[in-house]
Amino acid sequence: MDEALRLLLLLALLPPSLRGQDLSVEECCDKGVEWAITNRICASLPLISESRECSMTQVQCCRSQLEKQSCSDGVEFANAREECDSHIAKNSTCEAEYFKTCCYCCLLGKAAQVQGQSCEPNPKMGYQCGIVFKTCCGKGQEGIDLSISDYPPKKEPVDISKEELDQEDPYLHDGCRGGGPCSQQCRDTGSSYVCSCFVGYQLQPDGITCEDINECITGTHNCGIGQTCVNTLGSFRCQRDTSCGTGYELTDDSRCKDIDECETGTHNCPPDFICQNTPGSFRCRPKLQCMSGFIQDALGNCIDINECLSTNMPCPAGQICINTDGSFTCQRISPSCGRGYHLNEDGTRCVDVDECSSSNQPCGEGHVCINAPGNYRCECKAGYSFDVISRTCIDINECRRYPGRLCAHKCENTPGSYYCTCTMGFKLSADGRSCEDLNECESNPCSQECANVYGSYQCYCRRGFQLSDIDGISCEDIDECALPTGGHICSFRCVNIPGSFQCTCPSTGYRLAPNARNCQDIDECVAESHNCSFNETCFNIQGGFRCLSLECPENYRKSGDTVRLEKTDTIRCIKSCRPNDVSCLLDPVHTISHTVISLPTFREFTRPEEIIFLRAITPTYPANQADIIFDITEGNLRDSFDIIKRYMDGMTVGVVRQVRPIIGPFHAILKLEMNYVMGGVVSHRNIVNVHIFVSEYWF
Repeated sequence: MDEALRLLLLLALLPPSLRGQDLSVEECCDKGVEWAITNRICASLPLISESRECSMTQVQCCRSQLEKQSCSDGVEFANAREECDSHIAKNSTCEAEYFKTCCYCCLLGKAAQVQGQSCEPNPKMGYQCGIVFKTCCGKGQEGIDLSISDYPPKKEPVDISKEELDQEDPYLHDGCRGGGPCSQQCRDTGSSYVCSCFVGYQLQPDGITCEDINECITGTHNCGIGQTCVNTLGSFRCQRDTSCGTGYELTDDSRCKDIDECETGTHNCPPDFICQNTPGSFRCRPKLQCMSGFIQDALGNCIDINECLSTNMPCPAGQICINTDGSFTCQRISPSCGRGYHLNEDGTRCVDVDECSSSNQPCGEGHVCINAPGNYRCECKAGYSFDVISRTCIDINECRRYPGRLCAHKCENTPGSYYCTCTMGFKLSADGRSCEDLNECESNPCSQECANVYGSYQCYCRRGFQLSDIDGISCEDIDECALPTGGHICSFRCVNIPGSFQCTCPSTGYRLAPNARNCQDIDECVAESHNCSFNETCFNIQGGFRCLSLECPENYRKSGDTVRLEKTDTIRCIKSCRPNDVSCLLDPVHTISHTVISLPTFREFTRPEEIIFLRAITPTYPANQADIIFDITEGNLRDSFDIIKRYMDGMTVGVVRQVRPIIGPFHAILKLEMNYVMGGVVSHRNIVNVHIFVSEYWF
């Protein structure tokens, strides 16, 4: 059942004495309308009065306002989207149905306007749909009155009472009927109306008129770089800043489109020419076509093409081109050549005969043949000298003739020449004579790092490695954990890795500190990674935690103050006797405290360690008549602890000491008593139960 109907039924069941009559109907209706405008729902409508009439009015006005808002939203959606199906309703309430009804009726009105049909709605559509239909249809036409007449077509006058008129037309008093006083959209609130505007418009201070929003001034446009925002009614458009250039025009979407001059008739082609459009321009082609061998000029005349003047010769080699009307002819040329020359392959000209290129070597071994136009000559090659006795060319030993002057390091003679070489660690320079240092490190001779030196190189290793004594090239890992100081590098355990080392901590309860060497205890109680129950108290110890349930015994209550120290938790129970409980009142035990402490494993135990300090509070009676005695009554296994009395700052202090080494993990509960003795009788006693946890590791 609808929530609003449920509220109405509940109100109907209230007795008249609880309903009240303190608010008017208008006030109740205004509250319902105000709630609908603010929350857009009536299901959780708070009733402002116990009056049945006020509550029913409040609910009905809220639902009526929701229907108007939903209808207005539907009209806005139809105007903005031109469709209704994409709207996804959150539920299938009546408000969603009103949204769709008004959206569809508005689309029907807009369609009637586009098709040129009448804006008068079909009466079978219903009154509300008719109003929306006529409004959306009328707003698409200029000069049409958007108001809807409240009167039906003229008929014979019939006397109708006001009550019958209201019953027949429930929207007669709708302030937004016929569009209301608003220039665009109207929403009736019951006692008044509210005007709103379409997208791209804003409401003016008069609350009625709508003015176009200039998105270009407000900066709400999305025009990109190189575009200018141009405001339009209810929207905007983006226009290019730069011109498209000759032969192009700007479209509505800021794109450059080619102008077809042939289609638009803006060309200047003569009547005997045909216009052909090109990107950004046009071309005039003559209607009359010339024969092969002729070309058409700008006036359409056919003129002869001189093929002999073209860049690619039309005639083969050895022939001359002669132009003719519309074509050409080729005529052969036959020249005669003298001694030392011959015709080329084409037979068109004489070329030199290269006597030096023959296989019989006309100059002999050790000589060089030099060709000349129509002739040749013989000379000794470079690196040879002419021997007048043998009349041949013999090799010159340049290394012996010019010792130490040709090469920087070593000289090697070859037939007709020589070459230079360098010693190990050097390479020959670009001049072929000098020697420069060879960077052996470029060939990666070392396993890690290489340093080039003059004429050689030196290998060295990165941090964590050392150079091998065997080959002087390889690098061996240094086991830092095995060094004499390796045991002090890490607080728990050292693990060697290539070139370095890593420190580790116990698998549970610890994490590696930021310095990567020490171990830090994980406080599971603070991190809430413990599994203690609600009735238990989590206590962090080195490497773990303990869940303790420290409760006070009968006739005692917690003091309410739990002392939280760095390594201890203390819960104090104070005696709280029931009335007339004599045995409880005579019991000397005044307080019972539970203290938890975490201790390390002292692996090098050389002297007693003071761990707990019990400060005695002097009773109200004179101190010289009382003596304070401290004692360990239970839990002192192997006499590992003792207690001594000390006077500090005017107070009597019991100091609990660890006197023997304890290897963790270990748990013990020491029961300590602090007795105030007067005349040999204990008049006041405080009991302290100390829970001691000894951890295996302590960092």
